[in-house]
Order: sequence, then structure tokens, then C-alpha cells
Amino acid sequence: MADVKKVATRTGYGEALRELGALHDNIVVFDADLAGSTQTAVFGKAFPHRHFNCGIAEGNMMAAAAGAAAMGMVAFASSFAMFAAGRAYEQVRNSIGYTQLNVKIGASHGGISVGEDGASHQCLEDYALMRSIPGMVVMSPADEVEARAMVKAAYEHQGPVYMRFGRSPVPVFHDPDTFTFEIGRGEVMREGTDVAILANGLLVAEAVEAGQLLAQRGISARIINMATVKPLDEALVLKAAEECGRIITCEEHSIIGGLGDAVCSFLSETRPTPVKRIGTPDVFGHSGPAAALLEEFGLCAANIARVAEEFSKT
Repeated sequence: MADVKKVATRTGYGEALRELGALHDNIVVFDADLAGSTQTAVFGKAFPHRHFNCGIAEGNMMAAAAGAAAMGMVAFASSFAMFAAGRAYEQVRNSIGYTQLNVKIGASHGGISVGEDGASHQCLEDYALMRSIPGMVVMSPADEVEARAMVKAAYEHQGPVYMRFGRSPVPVFHDPDTFTFEIGRGEVMREGTDVAILANGLLVAEAVEAGQLLAQRGISARIINMATVKPLDEALVLKAAEECGRIITCEEHSIIGGLGDAVCSFLSETRPTPVKRIGTPDVFGHSGPAAALLEEFGLCAANIARVAEEFSKT
């Protein structure tokens, strides 16, 4: 995919906010002194009277967003995933989740690919935290086009939404003129029968590449972009389990509490199926170049293909 255009999904977030802001005057955007990094500055430049910098006070920002939503606005609240999901968890749970207010959380810089910022900023627990809040939608787009569509779908959705966007540029493989997005619906990127690989975020591109490597080895891998972690596309997971017999989940998140756990929990009660989870193990990350860290933790096409090849022979 070296010749494919690469754009960070956080860029799609900022552009989608600007586009939505031009269409809907009920949108307000809150940020915690990271508007340049989260890309909400794009919205702020176009609509300064609807963009609020709350400073490094993420809990207060979430409470302010809840207040705006209680007054009939659609509030987007943005910060790094570590702070949006971690530091502000209580306010997200009680002020947004418990009240089921129309707040959309845009969390950037999630996962190990935050790189040199190290373990304190590499949020690997956000899916788990947000999945545990009743009624919270949890999503992570595969590319910039899907990010834009996801933000627009979040605006239309009634209730709280958590979206994780990445710092690193990723390949853009969706056509903006034809792509459509629906909350809770997965997307088959490649058909296959020997094993199904379910991925989200930046690991979708790695899974697609792994599918190509596996095809060269005579292994037919079905690649599924599972952008919505909650609600899970259970029908698509069940179909993959029935037709492929083996499932691999891939996520830039701990193997505890994320996509892998969601898939395992569902299948264990409906159709017990062998599953391998690719993600970070029960450890913290550490500082280093993003690409090197992804390879170290096995969040890359080569490792996905290796695991799938070994799994298909069992």
C-alpha cells in the first residue's frame, strides 16, 4: 500500500465537524486545549462562536458538553483518548451516559501509535471503559473517508457516542463518492473461507495486506472492517463464524475489553468458535517510534498473516 494516499483519521474528524457546522447551527464543539492535535481547530476557525476551549480540564469539558446537550444542542467534546475516556470517565459515565445526552466524544491519539509520548498517553483501555457504559456507541474508523462518514452518522444518532481517531496517517481505500456508513454495520473488505479477520482502526489496512499475503500462501481470508465495537454487528460475526470456522480479531487496544472480547462474548453464547485475539497483551506500552511499536506488539500485517496461517492449520 506504499503508493496509496495516507491521511490521519483525526483529519477526517476535523473536516467533518466543519462540514456539519455549515449545515447545522445546533452543533457546538468543546476541546481541552488540544484543538490543533484533535483537529477541532478546523471547526473553530470557521465557527469561533461555537467552539469552546475548556483548557486542561477534561472533566469540566464533559460536564459543559452535557449542559449544552441538555439545552438541545449536539455537543462534540474532544481530547486525547487517554484524557477523554480515562481522566474524564466519571463525568462521561454520570453526566453523559447515565442521562443519555446527545454528546459525541471525539477522542484522538488513541492506541500504541501515539509513539514517543509513551505509556501515559497510549490509551489501550478506552474501548473497554466506554463499552461498559450503558447505551454508549463505541467506534473507530479505518480511514479518513470513513472517519468523515462516521462523524456525520454520530450527529444523526440520538444519544452518546465515543469515536476514537488516530494520530498516524493511514491508507485511504474508501471512495468518498460511493462510501456509506451505518452505525453497527461491519464491512466485508475481502471474501474468504478459511479464516475471518475482523479489524478496526489502523489495523484494517494491516488486515487487508495480511489477506493478500495469505492468498499468496493458498489461504483464503475474509477481511472485515468492524468499525463499530458497540453495538457489534452480530449477524456479520455469526455469518463469518459459520462460513469460515475460525475468527481472528485485530485492534490497537488491549486484548481485554475491546473488539476481541466483544466477539468472544457473543460467540460463546451463540456459536462457540475458535478465536485468536491480536492486540496488546496485559501490559502497558512504552515510548518509541509508532511503526516500531506496532511491529513489536504484533499489530502489523506480517504478524496477522503469521497467526492466521498457523491458526488455519489447527
